[in-house]
Amino acid sequence: MTRLDTQRLLLSAPEESDLAAFALGLGDFTVAKNLATAPHPYDESDAKAFLSMVTEARARGEAYVFAIRKKEGGETIGCCGLNLKDGRFQLGYWIAKPYWKQGFATEAAARLLHFAFDVLKADEVWAGWYHDNLASGRVLGKLGFQASHVEKQFSRARAEAVLCNRTRLTAAHFERKKALFTAPRQAPHPDEISGFVPTAIAS
Repeated sequence: MTRLDTQRLLLSAPEESDLAAFALGLGDFTVAKNLATAPHPYDESDAKAFLSMVTEARARGEAYVFAIRKKEGGETIGCCGLNLKDGRFQLGYWIAKPYWKQGFATEAAARLLHFAFDVLKADEVWAGWYHDNLASGRVLGKLGFQASHVEKQFSRARAEAVLCNRTRLTAAHFERKKALFTAPRQAPHPDEISGFVPTAIAS
């Protein structure tokens, strides 16, 4: 099982024990409205369906999704992942509202980007943020993402299409930025590369 460490966080595959925290975190509309596919209301049945979906996608080498847990206390505070869409990795993440404004989104996403570029050998990673989610825009800016274009993207929780700022980060640009982040630089665990088909990210 892939485990990614940061100074304060442990990222690993979601488990049944995370479902209650997922339901509580995404049950808050102020969190769910910033995501494309999360419904509202959101309960443990939705979390269970999500767990099944991402487990199957990981087995196919199409997604790498991680529960975000605090090392101190062990509580699950959110989720992040890389999903393969149209030959490109898409970065996504959410943090439960009680843990906002503490740098957890930036810390988790930075570690995930190290995984994407150093282990999965991605050429680029894409991400988007809705026009009224300025905090996520700031996170992506810190990580080095650069603006690409604006488009409307459906938000299931809002039940409408919302203006979304699409951004991209190349491996070369991240290489120049990554010294700013504190991801551990040990050799990847063998589990980190199991099940991945490198040709899937060829452009």
